[in-house]
Amino acid sequence: VLAEDGRKMSKRLKNYPDPALVLDTYGADALRLYMINSPVVRADDLRFSEDGVKQCLRDVLLPWWNAYSFLVTYARVDGWDPAKAAAASPSPHLLDRWVLSALERLNADVMTAMDAYDLQKAVRPFVHFLDDLTKWYIRRSRRRFWKSQNDTDKEFAYATLYRVLLRLGQIAAPFTPFIAEEIYRNLRQPGQPESVHLCDFPQASATGRDLDLEAQMDEVIQVVELGRQVRTQYDLKVRQPLRSLRVVSRDPARLDRIRVLKELVADELNVREVLFGHQESDLAELKAKADFKKLGSRLGSAMKSVAEQVRRWSSDQVEAVLEGGSMSVEAGGKTITLTADDILVERTPKPGLAVASAGALVVALDTELDADLIREGLAREFVNKVQNLRKTADLNVAQRITLQYHAGAEIRDAIEAHRNYIESETLSLRCDSSEEATQGETVDLNGHPCRIHMIPQPLGGND
Repeated sequence: VLAEDGRKMSKRLKNYPDPALVLDTYGADALRLYMINSPVVRADDLRFSEDGVKQCLRDVLLPWWNAYSFLVTYARVDGWDPAKAAAASPSPHLLDRWVLSALERLNADVMTAMDAYDLQKAVRPFVHFLDDLTKWYIRRSRRRFWKSQNDTDKEFAYATLYRVLLRLGQIAAPFTPFIAEEIYRNLRQPGQPESVHLCDFPQASATGRDLDLEAQMDEVIQVVELGRQVRTQYDLKVRQPLRSLRVVSRDPARLDRIRVLKELVADELNVREVLFGHQESDLAELKAKADFKKLGSRLGSAMKSVAEQVRRWSSDQVEAVLEGGSMSVEAGGKTITLTADDILVERTPKPGLAVASAGALVVALDTELDADLIREGLAREFVNKVQNLRKTADLNVAQRITLQYHAGAEIRDAIEAHRNYIESETLSLRCDSSEEATQGETVDLNGHPCRIHMIPQPLGGND
C-alpha cells in the first residue's frame, strides 16, 4: 500500500488525453472493456468510437483507481498495516457488511455470465458496483477514515476497503489485466501469489450475502437519489441545509426499512430532520389523468367522457385509488371501474415543498430557509472554497493550515457561529477575520464576496 503514490497516479489518469490511441496500459484496459461490451463479441459490426473508450475510462477505471488512491493516501497518513486486514474480525458496521455483500453479488453475477460465455453481461455489473463503492460506501465512510484516533471502527473501515479492492482486482483481472495487476501488486501480502494472474478466480459465497441488507440499502439509496433530483430540479444547493425531508409510501414495511437509516439519509441530503408518512396528499395536490394508451382500445368512443370525469376527481379520490381502491364512472350507458393502473398522476407541490416520486415512493424537501439555515449554508460554502484551495495547493491530507479572511457581516456571523465545524473540516488551527487580509483569493459565497488567505503549516506542526 505504501509503495504507490495514489494521488499522483489519480491525476495522471484523469488527465489521460486519448484512450483510443492506447498510449499506455490504462488506455489498453479501457479499450479492452469497450470492445468486450460491444457487438464485436457477437461477431456483429462495430462503428468504433473514441468516446466509448473514454466512457469506459470514466465509468470503471477512474472510479476504481480513485477508490484505491483513497485507501493508499489515508493508509500512508495513519501508518496502517495491511497485514491487520487478515487478522481483523468481521465488521459489525452496517456499511461494511453491505459493501461486502455487494461484492459477493458482483462476484456471483460475473461468474454466472462467464460460465454462460456472455462477456458483455459479465462486465456490466462492474459499473454498478463501482458506483456503490465510490459514491456510497467511501462517501459515507469518509469520516471514519478522517478520525484523528485509530479506534476500532477506523480499523474495520480500513480492513473492509482493503479486502474489497484486493478481491475486486482478482474478479476484474480477466477484463482489465493491467490496472488489476498494478493494484494487486501494491496490495498483496507476503505468501500471496506475486501476480493477480496467478491467483485462482474468486468463488462467490452465498453465505456472504445479506439480501435483506442489500434491499434495505437500495431503498435508502433510492430516497437519496430522489432527494438529489429534487435539489437539482429546484436549484437547491446540496451545501445549503434544509429543515426537513418527508418520505411518503403506502407500504409501512418499506418506511420501516428506511426509518432505521434515517440519520444516514439526513446527512447525505443535508437536512436536519427526516419525517415519514403514508398520505401523498400531505405533500402535494394530486390530479389524475386517464391513461389513453391503456384505456383507449378498451373504452372506444366512451374514452372522452371517462377522461373528463377522471380529470374532475378530487385529491382525496386520487389518493384512495392509489392506496388500492377503485373508482366507478358512467359512460355510454355502462359502469366502468378504474384502478391505479388506469390513471396517470400529476403532483403539484404544496407551498414551501419540492416533490419528486418514483413509483409508490414520494419525497418532499422543505424549501423555506430561516436565518440559522442560511448561516450554516454560508459556513458550508466557506469550507468548500477552502477545500478547493487545499487541492489547488496540493496539500497533504493531514497538513494543518491557518486561515485569514475578509468579508461582510453576514459571512463573519456565519463563520463565527460555525467556527468549530469549519476548523475541524479544513484542518485549520485558526480562522480569523482580518481587515489586513489583502493576500489570498476572492471567492463568491452565495452572492457574498470573501477573500481567503490560506497559510499551510509544516507537516507535523500543531501550533
